[in-house]
Amino acid sequence: MNFINDLKLQYKTGGIVQKLIFWNVGIFILSLVFFYQFTKGYFALPNWLALHSNLSVFSQNPWTLFTYVFLHSGFLHLLFNMIVLNFSGRLFTTYFTGRQLFGLFILGGIFSGIVYLLSYFLLGMSSQLVGASGAIMAVLIATATYAPNMSLRIPLIGIVKLWHVAAVILAIDLIQLPIQNTGGHIAHLGGAIFGYLYIKLLQQGTDLSKGISKLQDVVENWSKPKPKHSFKKVHRNTNPTKSSFSNTEKDMHQKKIDAILDKISQSGYDSLTKEEKQYLFKAGK
Repeated sequence: MNFINDLKLQYKTGGIVQKLIFWNVGIFILSLVFFYQFTKGYFALPNWLALHSNLSVFSQNPWTLFTYVFLHSGFLHLLFNMIVLNFSGRLFTTYFTGRQLFGLFILGGIFSGIVYLLSYFLLGMSSQLVGASGAIMAVLIATATYAPNMSLRIPLIGIVKLWHVAAVILAIDLIQLPIQNTGGHIAHLGGAIFGYLYIKLLQQGTDLSKGISKLQDVVENWSKPKPKHSFKKVHRNTNPTKSSFSNTEKDMHQKKIDAILDKISQSGYDSLTKEEKQYLFKAGK
């Protein structure tokens, strides 16, 4: 139970990048249980979840423009995407809000799916698409468009500019486009285009991510207990001494919570002691 409680607390106190990683990993585990063919060694994902390039199939399952983003074809596919999401998402939130990141991620995934559908229709090809790569590419290219000269330290390479990293990734996609995983690389390029357009429109005063705020509220608040509505007696406390002591206790409690949250933001959740984790979890209830 402590492990589950720790996960819940990390979800509540983490930023939108961490929440998106939680959702991707959680859905991967569910898909592993329900759709993985262990005897054959691959996923058999249904057309009502994965994005199919056949327009007649897609027309019956239009919601797959959203669901395909949270599905992955294997553990390495998931692992690489989550590493890049963590990297690019944290860079993006250096300049923008978590709400903007969430909106960009969702819209970038949808736009990538549309580009994939149109491209495969024109090419006369048929396949399924899964993965968050296009959405993540939108986040990475958006950040590189806004702050191309941001300096990054890459192990074994040294200090490079963010636009160098983005350019190399785009070049790899273009080179591999006709060789393998054509649909995936098309989706990556679609995400890159959307990330670039998102920043250019934002700089002109149009924030495309505004319409996704309600969906983000669901993602952030799904684990919070629903408030219980019940009739309660209300009375006035006539003892000023007791009231003053109660207010002092509340101030001390809030200060302790603030100190723990500051520690998380500076050193991460794992830096908390067992007592601090328990205190924060009880306060969350």
